Amino acid sequence: MKLSIIIPVYNEENTIGEIIKRVKEVKFPIKREIIIINDGSNDNTSNILKKIRGINVIEYNNNMGKGFAIKQGINNIRGDIIVIQDADLEYDPNEIPSLLEPIIKNETNIVYGSRMLRKNKISYFHFYLGSKILTFLTKLLYGVLITDVETCYKLFKADIIKKIDIKAMGFDFESEVTAKLLNMKEKIIELPISYTPRRINDGKKIRLKDGVIALGVLIKYRIDYYNKK
Repeated sequence: MKLSIIIPVYNEENTIGEIIKRVKEVKFPIKREIIIINDGSNDNTSNILKKIRGINVIEYNNNMGKGFAIKQGINNIRGDIIVIQDADLEYDPNEIPSLLEPIIKNETNIVYGSRMLRKNKISYFHFYLGSKILTFLTKLLYGVLITDVETCYKLFKADIIKKIDIKAMGFDFESEVTAKLLNMKEKIIELPISYTPRRINDGKKIRLKDGVIALGVLIKYRIDYYNKK
């Protein structure tokens, strides 16, 4: 059994070397591979990646978005389980092994690391409020309590995620994949994780509009599900 760690990156010269170092230092219970999708970075990210051994780097000249990058990662994995790792330092890769456990034990095919199940710092109140609204809407539409739809730490059995025709190009990947997994009646287990948020001045890329898009995506794919029944 192997874990594929997909790291989409766009202009993260200040953090990409450190996050890869941290991932490499983790003692995973199974073999792992690290796949970096350099999504059109125009800073020094590419040069930094060229100097790092033991990673598989896929380069794109133009920035296409997080959803696009993750899809390319999924298309190039060799592992049985996939985890998404952001290229910044907001998420601690030392927590991935505990998130892996329910999948390795065949208790579920999907695990989300939830920032809402543990007391963490809040970067912006409107982001926190948006997450609460998404939680409420997911419960309302899908009848399932998912406390952190937008979390980076999503772990999937590879054969499950490969069944999904992912349309999202940007941050709407998070809500689309959640909606489609729930429509498939997949059991999503959430476990608490720590979170060290960064500010927009530090390079945080998600914006309020992405939360609005996420709301629309959750609604769209639930309507599509009922229209196909």
